Amino acid sequence: MRLASPSALDRRLMLELERLQAQDLYRRRRRVDGAHGVAITVDGRACVNFCSNDYLGLAADPRLSEAMSSASKRTGTGSGAAALVSGYNSEHAKLEEELADFLGCPRVLLFSSGWAANLGVLRALFRKQDRLIGDELNHASLIDGARLSGAAYTRVAHADIPAFQTALAASDGDENLGVVSDSVFSMDGDLADLPALAALSRRHGATLIVDDAHGFGVLGKQGRGAIEHFLMAAPDVYVATLGKSLGASGAFVAGSEALIEYLVQRARTWVFSTSPPPAIAAAARAAVKIMGNEPEHRQRLLANIARFRSGAAQLGIPLSPSMTPIQPLLLGEAAKAMALSRNLFDRGYWVAAIRPPTVPASTSRLRITLSAAHSPAQIDGLLGALGECLASPVSADCV
Repeated sequence: MRLASPSALDRRLMLELERLQAQDLYRRRRRVDGAHGVAITVDGRACVNFCSNDYLGLAADPRLSEAMSSASKRTGTGSGAAALVSGYNSEHAKLEEELADFLGCPRVLLFSSGWAANLGVLRALFRKQDRLIGDELNHASLIDGARLSGAAYTRVAHADIPAFQTALAASDGDENLGVVSDSVFSMDGDLADLPALAALSRRHGATLIVDDAHGFGVLGKQGRGAIEHFLMAAPDVYVATLGKSLGASGAFVAGSEALIEYLVQRARTWVFSTSPPPAIAAAARAAVKIMGNEPEHRQRLLANIARFRSGAAQLGIPLSPSMTPIQPLLLGEAAKAMALSRNLFDRGYWVAAIRPPTVPASTSRLRITLSAAHSPAQIDGLLGALGECLASPVSADCV
């Protein structure tokens, strides 16, 4: 059989793929068998997972799978339609009510993902004549949502409150003004100064949108996230996910009655998306109950963070300053991050290398994440492997 020659599109794409490979920026999926917990099987190899966002260790909790299995027997495997058609199940409604009760807010609206939530909110609330101001290290979904809204979009230097002040002062004439920020920045683990952003937003009449994906369930005495951590009033728009601390899937937006009702009418990523399977909502409901009733998960997580940082300091491992489960080890060049990641995997520890464009050029890193499910022995084992590798001479398989 005669093979067809590559199309113009394929030739262009193959050149780009070759460039990515030459720059150590090529990405490959790794296959996981079984549960996505701390003890994990990756490409057929058993190892300890230190790159998951399963902060409370609930992704493999049997109570969630039992809740999901039981609900699937009642509700089936799919919702069949968008929520405004026939896809809104009682499991979705109960989860929204329980999340609103947990957060102490008027209403919550479920989305299929954090990406869909952020794009839906920003496109619904802002238009071409409006202005949005955001931190330059905001999650890609916030950046893309701001751009797709059509609003004038100003990105300010990371965590630079005076820069936010300057941008807001220059925008005082704009009728609809928004400030958008992550609470916990996903690649660095540091916190935004939300009280300062809230004060600036009030002063300039701006809407404050906060994505608390990596704070919800982790921060605050009861796990209510960055808002509880800072003991501040809720922002105008609060977004968080179900697939990190809650160990399920999806996301939600919390806010006023008017906000949620408006999003029901105008958030395109919600209006035109099939609702998540009701059984996933049931699993998330079980996780909300566990999170509220079992503070020991969060206490173990905090103890694990402290143990890892203390051990790293004793070994001279230079971590970025972070009080969250996200503990970046900056290495600079992509090749170095890839080499260290491979070396750790060979020793039984899975820590993904994070490279541009996910992070700025020359800031490739290992994004080490801690879970409540990690044992002290697993944390000490990773520290030992890191210490040995970083102390080795530079070679093809070690940094």
